[in-house]
Amino acid sequence: MTDLQMSLIAAGGVFVVGVITYNKWQEYKARKSVERAFSHDHDDVLMKTGPAAERSFEPPVERHEPMLDGVVAPVPDELAEPAILAEPDQHAAAGPVPAAAPVPAAAAALDAAQAPALSAAALQAVKPNTPPAQLAEHLVDPLIDCLIPLNAEGPLRGDRILPALLQLRRVGNKPVHFVGLAVNGDWEPVVHGGVYTKLQAGVQLATRTTALNELEYSELVTRLRAVADEIGAEPEVPDMIEVMSEAKTLHRFVAGHDAQLGVNLASKGAPWAMATLIGALENAGFDVRPDGKFVMPDREEGRGTLFTLSTNVTLGADTTSRLTLLLDVPCVAPGRDGFGKMVATARELVQRLDAAIVDDYDQPLTDGALDEIAGQVREFYQEMDAADIPAGSTRALRLFS
Repeated sequence: MTDLQMSLIAAGGVFVVGVITYNKWQEYKARKSVERAFSHDHDDVLMKTGPAAERSFEPPVERHEPMLDGVVAPVPDELAEPAILAEPDQHAAAGPVPAAAPVPAAAAALDAAQAPALSAAALQAVKPNTPPAQLAEHLVDPLIDCLIPLNAEGPLRGDRILPALLQLRRVGNKPVHFVGLAVNGDWEPVVHGGVYTKLQAGVQLATRTTALNELEYSELVTRLRAVADEIGAEPEVPDMIEVMSEAKTLHRFVAGHDAQLGVNLASKGAPWAMATLIGALENAGFDVRPDGKFVMPDREEGRGTLFTLSTNVTLGADTTSRLTLLLDVPCVAPGRDGFGKMVATARELVQRLDAAIVDDYDQPLTDGALDEIAGQVREFYQEMDAADIPAGSTRALRLFS
């Protein structure tokens, strides 16, 4: 064997050893990065042990639908997506029927004793340096968000960090927000011209449809680390197992209180011509959306929606013989009396359109039955208040949007 061949063999061996060593080093770096992302012993808001934990959301033992004369409608598993989320023109709203028949699923209600309150005071005790009321006003809320502090060595200027923060607005269908502790001591959204001594990121733990899952959380951690590196900060990442537990527990609460109530109007005679019907609905106070749906705005408050109406036909239809008024219960504050105003509007339309108020089985809804449902709505609102998520509040609108 020549000296040249020996030299080539030796060089090849050195190259192979170098490649193996480089791969091992890269593997070690990746493993340490993952361990750093998910091994912090961080106390998250909803998983703290002690007295505050005793007031956390507990999955209810049993969930009950509004009932009439002691008849309770069957409900799906709490983790399943409720059927009541269907658009009103695809799924007619439900109402009670005579006591001999089951009540259609219209609103999910928890026994107040089975839904322990998690108050703002309890949150303050868990994380006293994070004022929950103030943060909730700025869309980073300790009760419904996973909070991730971003630690920096010195003050951060909004002008410099905003471009990086705006790269992370959402993971999956969960919104991500950032707030900063300004030099005046107030938490506020990060804005141009601001100077912040601390930052917090918040990802919403649950929405109406799903809980934050492992894939979304992993994406959040990866992207948040990139943002933190860009602005010169270090995130305190909570343990994934604890965050997933919080998210699932909160979503069970949301699913158990995802309530929509509706009443139907059925024509007593011929179907209504759409051209005539639109005028009658506008006179009753409805606004017509471009998609053909009708919205009753909250004119007293000057913003928001009290309830909606569906014609139950496609946009180009000439006639309809059935209307459905639908109230999204957790999204309307008790003081707005959405159900009372919806029933009052239905009664007004009965006179205008020669119609009858009926349930999904075309059975008449009597005044007594409507009054009983109104009482159930009041109990529902009390349960949401007890959980510190009042209907119509910023928290409720975020969770049930």
